Amino acid sequence: MIETTSPADRTAGPTAAPTPVLTYGPVVLPVPGRPVDLHLRVSAPATGTDLPVILLSHGHGRANHLSSLDGYAPLADRWAEMGFVVLRPTHLSSATLSRRLAGHPAAPFFWRSRAEDMSRVLDGLDVLEREVPHLAGRLDRDAVAVAGHSLGGFTAALLLGARITDPDTGERADLRDPRIGRGILLAAPGRGGDTLNGPMADAAPYFRTIDFSTMTAPALVVAGDQDDPRHFTDAGPDWHADPYHLAPAPKTLLTVFGAEHLLGGIQGYDASETTDENPARVAAIARLGAAWLRSGFHPGDTAWRAARDALTTGPDAVGRTTSK
Repeated sequence: MIETTSPADRTAGPTAAPTPVLTYGPVVLPVPGRPVDLHLRVSAPATGTDLPVILLSHGHGRANHLSSLDGYAPLADRWAEMGFVVLRPTHLSSATLSRRLAGHPAAPFFWRSRAEDMSRVLDGLDVLEREVPHLAGRLDRDAVAVAGHSLGGFTAALLLGARITDPDTGERADLRDPRIGRGILLAAPGRGGDTLNGPMADAAPYFRTIDFSTMTAPALVVAGDQDDPRHFTDAGPDWHADPYHLAPAPKTLLTVFGAEHLLGGIQGYDASETTDENPARVAAIARLGAAWLRSGFHPGDTAWRAARDALTTGPDAVGRTTSK
């Protein structure tokens, strides 16, 4: 089904260059051996060519549909308005599949499958161009990014080169996809080891061995200064900045003032799970993320400098940035 939206449909304000967006889904990619075929939703600007691609990995979450191809519209819509093709798959960890996959040995988080999903989506770009109306010939396959929120941020980190020790096999897992040039980690997990001392730490043993020193691809790490991960650690909100501090350059850290785990509501419009609802904050994060990607893909492009100067300086700054 195709849905058409425009910036005027939403309350967070227009973008600098409003562009109608086409959203199509579900697109189904058959995957041999996967217990459920891979479903995804595609959002793209109605016009334009040489469009960069963002693979958007949802978090785990408890909502029935926000952690699926139906979630994260506040980011997907705005990034599409800004000239990106956004691909949102439903990972096996989604609550929409939990009943069907109860008892699966990789449940409930499916950490390896989540990263493999993104590589499979890239393998299926030809299929997407054939099946999605008005998409053929418009993708820039040399400009591919991954973005992920929460557990999706962990997925993005693995695709950008971070490694863990598989808790089931004891082997080092390398899921880096070289087709992905850069990424955005939104409220992603931080360091492991003894730092993980919260009541949920044992539920995600793969967090304990994460190694950011191999995450060499450029990344924008977005962390809310009120995002307290006490269910995993007592390290406080700074834990979510670890992917910046522990990974090699080039990296940029965006610390968002007043933001909690859903960063103002990136998971869904008017979602009841959002404890810090702030549409302007979401719009700012979307603009900064898009600008960082665009300037990274196109050296000399001034979008990042302009967005950073407009949104992270002065008395109305939404946050602060630092880079290495």
